[in-house]
Amino acid sequence: MWHDAGHLPPQPLHGVIPRAASGPGSRAYPSPSGALGRDRGRRGRRHRRGSFFQPSDAKATTSTAASAPRAGGLPAAKAPDPRAADYPMDCGRAKPDVIDRASADLDGDGRPETAVVVRCRTAFGTPPSGVYVLSQPARVGAAPRVVATFVDPKEGMSISDFAVRGKTVSATLLGYSSAKVPRCCPDQQRKVNWQWRDGRFVLKALPVPGSV
Repeated sequence: MWHDAGHLPPQPLHGVIPRAASGPGSRAYPSPSGALGRDRGRRGRRHRRGSFFQPSDAKATTSTAASAPRAGGLPAAKAPDPRAADYPMDCGRAKPDVIDRASADLDGDGRPETAVVVRCRTAFGTPPSGVYVLSQPARVGAAPRVVATFVDPKEGMSISDFAVRGKTVSATLLGYSSAKVPRCCPDQQRKVNWQWRDGRFVLKALPVPGSV
């Protein structure tokens, strides 16, 4: 689904400032595809009108069923297992492949979350990736809960340089300037990170090298 061109006019992508999520406890993010930039000096082209996606609407609040760190030297809660989660993406009969993962207490509630990169399995090409945050199951024996969507596979992007440092999730978004670009060979990239601030995750697009 596209942004109305009158609502968000075309602009050089290296100048896009992601908007913060709105509402208490909301985890709705600006579309990471809007953070993708290109080297305009090399390409000398601007984006076409309507080349921005609607923000992903990832709503959820911190789990109240997860186990907090225990007193008396007992083990703290385990990080959610990404292999056991059900993701909001269609891979047919197969489960998505877990490409990368990292766990940390991302929202400061004393319980670990797992940030994970997943994509559908394919015999050729590079299918788009999804980036999600998992929290503890709502009940014992249930699957981990997807509480945030950082990158929706429908946005058609791949992920590299994925990492979690402290409470910051970082990655390089890889995308395509047009449908004519082979899906194996993305020609756009932008480094971004997500941080928990004021009750929500906030997406930040890092400066393009050489930009002012």
